[in-house]
Amino acid sequence: MFNALVVEKDDDGKTHASVQQIGEDRLPEGEVTVAVDYSTLNYKDGLCIGPGGGLVRNYPHVPGIDFAGTVEASDDDRYKPGDKVVLTGWRVGEAHWGGYAQKARVKADWLVPLPEGLNTRQAMAVGTAGFTAMLAVMALEDHGLTPDDGTVLVTGAAGGVGSVATAILANLGYQVAGVTGRPETAEYLTGLGASQIVAREEINETVKRPLEAETWAGCVDAVGGAMLARVLGQMKYGASVAAVGLAGGAGLPATVIPFLLRGVNLLGIDSVMQPYDNRRRAWQRIASDLPMDKLEAMVQPAVLGDLPQLGIDILEGKVRGRVVVDVNA
Repeated sequence: MFNALVVEKDDDGKTHASVQQIGEDRLPEGEVTVAVDYSTLNYKDGLCIGPGGGLVRNYPHVPGIDFAGTVEASDDDRYKPGDKVVLTGWRVGEAHWGGYAQKARVKADWLVPLPEGLNTRQAMAVGTAGFTAMLAVMALEDHGLTPDDGTVLVTGAAGGVGSVATAILANLGYQVAGVTGRPETAEYLTGLGASQIVAREEINETVKRPLEAETWAGCVDAVGGAMLARVLGQMKYGASVAAVGLAGGAGLPATVIPFLLRGVNLLGIDSVMQPYDNRRRAWQRIASDLPMDKLEAMVQPAVLGDLPQLGIDILEGKVRGRVVVDVNA
């Protein structure tokens, strides 16, 4: 028997999450069983802990879209007992039971070996949010961005993706401008390496002009909506925006003018179905390019019993940085 956060749905359609003891025979099918050390908290987790958000197919359900731990049993030659592994994406924690438990069973294809230089706790301080941030930075670099090009904008900078993106970019020598709607996070962001703080209200409304002054050499955008539309018109010639989220809405009230007259690139970043080789590349870059002291500054520790409330908090935008869940505490 082991502990897990189990979400159940009653006859009225309401969901309830609680820590329960369950048996290994209830784990879903998969080639590899992992003794989970740590998980983390993402916006999707908040949905799956609570109303489901259309992500959860069947109840009872164990959420947790990320986990890191030690292989306990494996039917796949790529992994053996004792190996350290990390998992993000593949709809684990949504359609498949996830990491909010002391054990998980998944397909071998979904796992990635933990890179040297990272432990399982640090891997979950990174989690899907940090993994997505690294993919965004890599995409901007692949499209030509260098530190000499100018300031890089990070929207939603105090959130999970934004925090890690800010720390990585600053560590790589970029000047970073962090957008936040919470003035109290300014000191936190400058501690991560941001050289400029941009108030959300300065940039979250569309304007009639399709182009404004060329201001940003690149952008990691976690907000979408009107803010993304505004940012597109402020990009330098040939610059790129890596779109990673939609906290500000899924609509894009923009024109094609920035693409046609300034050659701006809009790069979509997906972390869920990312191919294996690029996953390995991203995790290796995380181990080398994300300063661990900055990573630790983002961490809020938690245990399984904290998750029902934290799930509410992240949906309401009250969580700063990264929540690391010790599933064995």
